Amino acid sequence: MNEHVSMSDLGAARLSTDKPLSLAILAMGGQGGGVLADWIVGLAEAEGWMAQTTSVPGVAQRTGATIYYIEMLPAKDGHAPIFSLMPTPGDVDVVMAAELMEAGRSVLRGLVTPDKTLLIASTHRSFAVAEKEKPGDGIGNAEVVVDATDFAAKRTIAFDMETMAVRNGSVISASMFGALAGSGALPFGKQAFEAMIRAGGKGIEPSLKAFNAAFDRVKEKPRDAVSATLPKHFDALPETAGHPALDRLVNRLRAEFPEIAWPLLFAGVKKLTDYQDPAYADEYLSRVAALHALDRKASGASKDFAFTVQAAKYVAVAMAYDDVIRVADLKVRGSRFERVRKEVGAKDDQIVYMTEYMHPRMEEVCGTMPKGMGLWIESRPRLFARLDRFVNKGRRVQTGTLFWFLGLYMVSALRRIRRGTLRHAREVEHREAWLAEACNLLTVSYDLAVEVLGNRRLVKGYSDTHARGLSKFDRVMSALPLLRDREDGAAWMKRLRQAALLDEQGMALDGALKTVETL
Repeated sequence: MNEHVSMSDLGAARLSTDKPLSLAILAMGGQGGGVLADWIVGLAEAEGWMAQTTSVPGVAQRTGATIYYIEMLPAKDGHAPIFSLMPTPGDVDVVMAAELMEAGRSVLRGLVTPDKTLLIASTHRSFAVAEKEKPGDGIGNAEVVVDATDFAAKRTIAFDMETMAVRNGSVISASMFGALAGSGALPFGKQAFEAMIRAGGKGIEPSLKAFNAAFDRVKEKPRDAVSATLPKHFDALPETAGHPALDRLVNRLRAEFPEIAWPLLFAGVKKLTDYQDPAYADEYLSRVAALHALDRKASGASKDFAFTVQAAKYVAVAMAYDDVIRVADLKVRGSRFERVRKEVGAKDDQIVYMTEYMHPRMEEVCGTMPKGMGLWIESRPRLFARLDRFVNKGRRVQTGTLFWFLGLYMVSALRRIRRGTLRHAREVEHREAWLAEACNLLTVSYDLAVEVLGNRRLVKGYSDTHARGLSKFDRVMSALPLLRDREDGAAWMKRLRQAALLDEQGMALDGALKTVETL
């Protein structure tokens, strides 16, 4: 707790019974919640008020924000204020949430009330652990949160303050301070707010830019519309990609496929070029082109080539499977080191070490070997088990050290032989069997064929995660004979996939499969 008020000689001074103006700030690590609280307290004191701030830390790993609580009163001679250490539900004047779901949490905590609370919230998302751990889309519904805040708050100011701050080279605390100034909730002029930022002595100009942008935004458009689903952004198809091999891919994409599929196809080409090389991306286009030819024969034009569009997405996903080579490649990329340094706020003269937890199995080691060698070891159970006892151990790897960096770098260099590995052979076999099932359905049930392509979403990750995904994929596909000739087969296939994505153990899928068996 940080005290900003002298409580000495209370016996000689009558305690003030005036009601303080109260503010609660909900912010996560790295968002500058403490700086924002200090700015507000400093502003109040500079204007002759008395103020106090306390903080209650949240839980690590993005399961709760730190709550900074501020109370302030105009100073009165001989009257010592009575300040609370914690916000009282139903008695907070201003709630500031540095992330949309934290605004929802403030409503659940009772900090936001319709008779008095001004809610200032950023509409951007920083996903919680509970959202990330879902096998499928576990992202909270932003529209539900906004509806709740509209009902719970007396007045709401909500827009993407994080993006605004980053655009101006600052952090979200500066734009939130500007939103507070623009709201008129505090009886202080704009110049007093700006003076507080200047008194900080660090990052003054970027902070002032973000502050003024937010201040003006509150005056012009205090609310942003939100959507239940996050918007998807696709790069436009360029006239040239800047390299002959890439230009050939872009030209082929434009010439052979319907325009409705271009965004996903271009995304797939970029993904697979990064994953392997331009030749691999060209192989992807050839495979999707064959599927598109079948789509045309099945009168796919009348359905906006939904089969081709779905194939453009999930064939790329299937071809960019997660293997040991891919994991090693991502771990040693320079862009990743720079991103982590930026996230932790490291200075130029500071060294940052990342510790990765890795738990390889002998299955992954064999999968990285040439096909013949991998099969030779797998066909000898005693040798396989003996090697697995050595390999199958959890390891904490510091990728910033020379030993581990070089080791992972050499593994990432195996991408040159990826097409000859046992894992690649098995991925191709699985992919072609899946696509054959979808193609066989085109003339029977077009919509069901599209849903079968979407089932590839269940297969992801590597090691145990990949094994669980394959198991769910196989179980969902096992219902295909029962759904093949049903008019509502596509709808049921979609329900099964959604059930498989609800929980890691597959309990919801078990129930859904039993229901299908009774149809």
